[in-house]
Amino acid sequence: MSYYKLLKKGIVDENPIFIQLVALCPLLAVTTSAINGISMGLSTAAVMVCASAAISVLRKVIPNEIRIAVFVIIVAGFVTILELLMEAYAPPAINEALGIFIPLIVVNCMVFSRLEAFASKNGVLPSAADALGMGLGFTLGLMTLGVIREFLGNGSVFGFELLADPSAHVLIMLMAPGAFFTLGVIIMVMKFYRAHRAYFRATKGGLSG
Repeated sequence: MSYYKLLKKGIVDENPIFIQLVALCPLLAVTTSAINGISMGLSTAAVMVCASAAISVLRKVIPNEIRIAVFVIIVAGFVTILELLMEAYAPPAINEALGIFIPLIVVNCMVFSRLEAFASKNGVLPSAADALGMGLGFTLGLMTLGVIREFLGNGSVFGFELLADPSAHVLIMLMAPGAFFTLGVIIMVMKFYRAHRAYFRATKGGLSG
């Protein structure tokens, strides 16, 4: 599989948020703003790429019986490095917003599914590309929900005020139910679009035949 297809698979075809519906805990907590969603997504993507590359290099020397424990140690090491870098360089507001969800990358089911299904069985570059695609797909999902929830709940996008009237803000969008509502609507629209696209393709094929 080409690197382009690996990236496209993670971003579009098997998007972790909209298609696989995995790693939903950070989705509920950090997508109250677009910048928080992007920060969480890119942080997870960075850990995934580094861990996938490391496990791909070590895959032939890791005993099968303890592979999960080794995966945890490797991911925890990269998460620790990420935490230290964020404490040193990230704005305090982002650190406070992401909070416990950065350490919880260690047990993120999306991360471990890619390590087990792909990185432990493929070379370094394909594994890194697969992890990058999934990480960017995860980031896209968090950012999309963050933009929608921030606009509807606060009247702003990336901190820029677009709707100043507080009476027009839908405060429930900043709560956990708002994330579920937004995700449900996006998935509904995507399924509707795919169903109609498949129908028109089938109809076009029938007419041309």
